[in-house]
Amino acid sequence: MVNQEIIQYVESLLPKKEETIVAMEQYAREHGVPIMDALSIETMLHILKLIQPMRILEIGTAIGYSAIRMAKALPNAKIVTIERDEERYKQARMYTEQTNTKKQITLLFGDALDINDEVKKYAPFDVLFIDAAKGQYRRFFELYEPMLSEKGIIITDNVLFKGLVATNEPIEQKRIRQLMKKIRAYNEWLVAHPSYETIIIPIGDGMAISRKRGE
Repeated sequence: MVNQEIIQYVESLLPKKEETIVAMEQYAREHGVPIMDALSIETMLHILKLIQPMRILEIGTAIGYSAIRMAKALPNAKIVTIERDEERYKQARMYTEQTNTKKQITLLFGDALDINDEVKKYAPFDVLFIDAAKGQYRRFFELYEPMLSEKGIIITDNVLFKGLVATNEPIEQKRIRQLMKKIRAYNEWLVAHPSYETIIIPIGDGMAISRKRGE
């Protein structure tokens, strides 16, 4: 992983954020809500600005942080985002109202593995962003990949799992050990996928970007 001093230096160069975004980041820190770190979200937003997607599907809303950041960066885009935790879903609704992004963001409450028929109403999507239960990454990919547009891309966050996927050291906690194995298996399956080419960027907690292979 990148030296912490370098990370802090690069973060110091990032543009200032509006007050509501800063407040969301503070809330996430204080309440243990998993949101993307500063460099990861900026990297993803830069990529999205380059490809200019019109429709984005996000698996894992949490409090709406990344959906709102995407909406702010891409004022012409529509984002559909799924959250299964009712309290976080309600918080996301509140924050979309506070940030004036409600018209761009469609919040769906439910388990992403169960509401795909509802999601189909909004397809096709130019981007699929997977940022939910890590042990279900492959199922999310296989369930929603068919809803992508012809040149759609898939972004998966947290694929390095705090560096644990690369360690050979024994992991004592059974749950963490099993989760690490699932993410490692997902990464290996993803880079070998016959229909997609993937690069894993070692930024933040690791981000995989997959695009359809050419003919």
